[in-house]
Amino acid sequence: MKITKLTTYVVPPRWLFLKVETDAGVTGWGEPVVEGRAETVAACVAELADYLVGKDPSAIEDHWTVLYRGGFYRGGALHMSALAGIDQALWDIKGKVLGQPVHKLLGGPVRGKMRVYSWIGGDRPDNIVAAAKDVAARGFTAIKMLATEEVAWIDSNAKIDAVLERVGALREAMGPEFGIAVDFHGRLHRPMAKVLAKELDPYALMFIEEPVLSEHVEALREIANHTATPIALGERLFSRWDFKTVLTDGLVDIIQPDPSHAGGITETRKIAAMAEAYDVALALHCPLGPIALAACLQLDAVCANAVIQEQSLGIHYNKANDLLDYVTDPSVFAYADGFVAIPDGPGLGIEINEDAVARGAAQGHRWRPPVWRHEDGSFAEW
Repeated sequence: MKITKLTTYVVPPRWLFLKVETDAGVTGWGEPVVEGRAETVAACVAELADYLVGKDPSAIEDHWTVLYRGGFYRGGALHMSALAGIDQALWDIKGKVLGQPVHKLLGGPVRGKMRVYSWIGGDRPDNIVAAAKDVAARGFTAIKMLATEEVAWIDSNAKIDAVLERVGALREAMGPEFGIAVDFHGRLHRPMAKVLAKELDPYALMFIEEPVLSEHVEALREIANHTATPIALGERLFSRWDFKTVLTDGLVDIIQPDPSHAGGITETRKIAAMAEAYDVALALHCPLGPIALAACLQLDAVCANAVIQEQSLGIHYNKANDLLDYVTDPSVFAYADGFVAIPDGPGLGIEINEDAVARGAAQGHRWRPPVWRHEDGSFAEW
């Protein structure tokens, strides 16, 4: 069997899908995307395709090694996301050829279902109590919300108080057992992050996410000294080498690699195993589409340290299309009692609706992250 063609599809709301075809008629799907840079990643996939066409798709580890190391310059969001989607598609092909889900090819599952959480509140958190009650009514037992809007290096107590008021109201409304995670989104800098991390302690959060940007990981030790809440980070780290310092220095409690950004199933499995050696939990990042979620769940099935899975159903970005619109059988992601079953079909365990993909690609998207500014006109982290 030989790879014959790689085709990318820019589809709404902000996703990029990849189809890898073979001369045996078996196809695999991946989701290589950097949110806001879909076209750039598609160009990188096309460059990497020059090596892959004509090769046996089953040699996944060797292909990964060549595509990572063979270009001399390596790593970073664009390269690793392109590689991630290719890797996902190759695993999808292998599973389909062998008639097995990917998780069985990786050693077999350690769990049959995975706890999931739902997003609420949007980019500027609002109406979160009503939104949390809505997702709870749909069977979710945990949510994640963004903590703040714009926050300057040194900002007002009012900004902190507004966060505490929102989270406090949410905890009171949902009770002590409902899971609440608060995403700082890298919007805060060290001085304000350590204040907010400390003040959130009474609300018994599942975790706080990205209290500072990944390039400021040295600040995490000081922030950790101000809070008992678990700290999560990693969506903007893209390889096991990026995670080395975070793990060896004991800076986080939960890592959040994204299998559509961090080199795919092959690399993310290795990152997860590294984390397990340091007694660090895994909560894979996935505010993306169905292929990305399927890849995450295949990994969740085999990673003992996986604790909860992000998913995008109903997320504020998914206005034009949502998670289930591109799969032929939406029940594969049936949520019940806060969990989703691990897909057990061949490959990634989902079947892509190619007609829906074609319609989506005809529409395309030009999604870009917002540009925020502080009151004085200076740039604010989104």
